[in-house]
Amino acid sequence: MKKSRSRRRLTSVVVAGLAVVAVVVGAVVLARSYYDRNLQPVSASQTAVVVTIPSGSSVTQIADTLHQKHLIRNASVFSQYVRSQNVQSKLQAGTYSLQPSLSVEQVVQILTQGNIVKNLFTILPGQRIDQIKSTMINAGFKASDVDDAFTPSLYANYPALADKPAAASLEGYLYPDSYQRVTSTKPETIIGQSLQEMQDHLTTDIRDGFAAQGLSVNSGIILSSMVEKEVAKPADRTQVAQVFLSRLSQGMAMQSDVVTIYGDILAGHAPSTTYDTPYNVYLHTGLPPTPISNVTDSSMSAVAHPATTSWLYFVSGDDGNTYFSTNLQDHQALTKQYCHKLCS
Repeated sequence: MKKSRSRRRLTSVVVAGLAVVAVVVGAVVLARSYYDRNLQPVSASQTAVVVTIPSGSSVTQIADTLHQKHLIRNASVFSQYVRSQNVQSKLQAGTYSLQPSLSVEQVVQILTQGNIVKNLFTILPGQRIDQIKSTMINAGFKASDVDDAFTPSLYANYPALADKPAAASLEGYLYPDSYQRVTSTKPETIIGQSLQEMQDHLTTDIRDGFAAQGLSVNSGIILSSMVEKEVAKPADRTQVAQVFLSRLSQGMAMQSDVVTIYGDILAGHAPSTTYDTPYNVYLHTGLPPTPISNVTDSSMSAVAHPATTSWLYFVSGDDGNTYFSTNLQDHQALTKQYCHKLCS
């Protein structure tokens, strides 16, 4: 009797052990299947997608960029593959032309070999429309074609422009990036690609963030362009956004040099804080009529998710730092101490 019970116990232990082994093996098989599946191409599409990998990007940042561009299935699997191949340090910065039909292995091979695209047109961050036009003309596009291509009505069906006033120019809506160009490429093709890129960056998170600050999408882009031109450091941008939003809610003048100078440029006037244009935010309260340049993720995110400080003033110092204060007296003291060349 005891022997029979012992056997039953042993059998139960063996069965339980086998069950555990089966579960573990099954989990490994499923994990491997998931991993292998996410190494495969996103689709059969061979449509070229231009993607820029900034210098100093981490594997995670590269993976997120590729996933956002719909060039890989899974960012975590991409990162895992790169590390398994020990090629983290071999991924090269640059602008690439990739297709959704490429596997992760093929994408990594291209990035490690540095097979960058050379036939590109680049819109830089913080550029005004007149600067983008000049860049296009200098790149060999006909001036008349460039002028015609910037007619807003040509792009009426682009979702990125849904919140833009119909009569307004494309100022602020051309997303800065590098766009592939061949001999037959027309200026409007590049503009269309840039507007599509802008739509991709106007995510639900950004739109909801603008709304949470009491801003329409167009107003959010206007304020983002101000932040874009004022400072470059992400931490400073969230605080500068907070300053502008606080001033806006309190009915204070924005007193932004970059906005006022933009109005002077449009009017063909020398930079002045006293010359009256609709963009002179020393003389007029509220936001300017339009954006003053294009914008990036960084500036839009700063406006959508500003800092929670109580600053009302800031000054960019000659040393590259931004100094914040809550009152005019402290602001004037900081300006006198840190801003000589820039404030002259």
